[in-house]
Amino acid sequence: MSIRGAGRGRGRSSKPTTAARSDAPSHAGALSNTRTRIVGEREGVLADAVINVVRAGTALGAAAGRLGARIAGVVTPLGWVMLGVIPLSFVAGYVFGWLELVVVAWAGLVLALIAVLYLVGRTPFHVTLGLAHRRVVVGEAARGVVTVDNPSSRRVLGVKVEIPVGVGLAELAMPSLRRGAEFTQDFAIPTLRRGVINVGPVRTVRADPIGLVRRELVWTDAVELVVHPRTIGVPSTSTGLIRDLEGTPTRDLTSSDVAFHALREYQTGDERRYIHWKSTAKTGTYMVRQFEQTRRSHLVVALSLATSDYASDEEFELAVSAAGSLGVRAIRDGRTVSVVVSSVTADFAKRKNYALRSLATHLPSPLLDDLAVVEQVPSALSIRDVARVSADEVVGISVAFLICGSVPTAAELRAASASFPIDVSVVAIVCDPDAAPGFRRVAGLSVLTIGYLNDLRIALARSAAVA
Repeated sequence: MSIRGAGRGRGRSSKPTTAARSDAPSHAGALSNTRTRIVGEREGVLADAVINVVRAGTALGAAAGRLGARIAGVVTPLGWVMLGVIPLSFVAGYVFGWLELVVVAWAGLVLALIAVLYLVGRTPFHVTLGLAHRRVVVGEAARGVVTVDNPSSRRVLGVKVEIPVGVGLAELAMPSLRRGAEFTQDFAIPTLRRGVINVGPVRTVRADPIGLVRRELVWTDAVELVVHPRTIGVPSTSTGLIRDLEGTPTRDLTSSDVAFHALREYQTGDERRYIHWKSTAKTGTYMVRQFEQTRRSHLVVALSLATSDYASDEEFELAVSAAGSLGVRAIRDGRTVSVVVSSVTADFAKRKNYALRSLATHLPSPLLDDLAVVEQVPSALSIRDVARVSADEVVGISVAFLICGSVPTAAELRAASASFPIDVSVVAIVCDPDAAPGFRRVAGLSVLTIGYLNDLRIALARSAAVA
């Protein structure tokens, strides 16, 4: 068994210099997508016509690519060479009277006809594909299992079995099987990066001995393996940085709650169960209890997907892991939590889409499933816009975590935190593997810098209460 191309992936980019960062939009509302790269900010009939031509060309190119892929799936590169050599040899041999080229032409034609015969027929296999686990954490071992049995009444010859694994390919050499025999083989699935890996479909390959043509027969459907981002167990959200188990008292007074404030005289409409009888007996006037209004904490974890907020892929992966760790901890603590990510503007849109995408927060697994597929996008909202939209759309926020890379400045983070009401505790988590971890407060904003995921656990354990 061998796997080709399984280790290929997106390379790690280094941090850009100051000059490279100057190409980023100078203001938060700048739009950067395919349309702006073609026609800039121009609108009108001519600009729309150019965009329509580009769209049509893209669609035609994709269709031609699919057709070429189907043809290339049958004829090998050697087969294409042979198809070119045969007619040229016939023409040159008979025109110039070269007997050798005539022999080459007829021999090539006979070989091509014999090769086509290998594509006829279908072997009666029964193939199944299974995965040991449908969800794994990035870096964990994952394996798939292929089972092939021969239900026919005759022996079948061995073939090559191929299983696409993401961008790689697992190859298995299946021996010949007698009647009722079964062949089982497992194979490794690389999980070097989070995401959804398509495993399969399982196909058998029939090819001629020379390698002019090959026929792929598909036997199973593809299955998905979800690779979750790495997360850690952070301290409970009921202690430390966001201690708020019974709700956060406010300065708003109410006639019924749990946080006692003071006594006042009875007024028409007050509930009699809140009358304080001892004070009533002393003063001779009905006295009722007054309470401070409390609210249930609502955590918001906002993750920026804007490429301009991150200096490298390492920073973005660390940010995704931090968001997952906080979200999973809040879900397990039974808190009200919202995990949101930047909205992505369509490639040919005229204006930026100021909206957020909410991830599943009813259970940890669905949340990690959603985080497994998030990617950096140049046209996504920056952390400042994410904070502003979160403050407008999410109701009842008590603590907000803004997660980004090392590119946003302290002034930009303060501007982002200013979007929330004054009674909301805002914590900015800056992911920078090259910076020393630390915790500081800047104008009512708590800035938490982490270089490794374990720094998040340490910082949350040591920090004072914010809520």
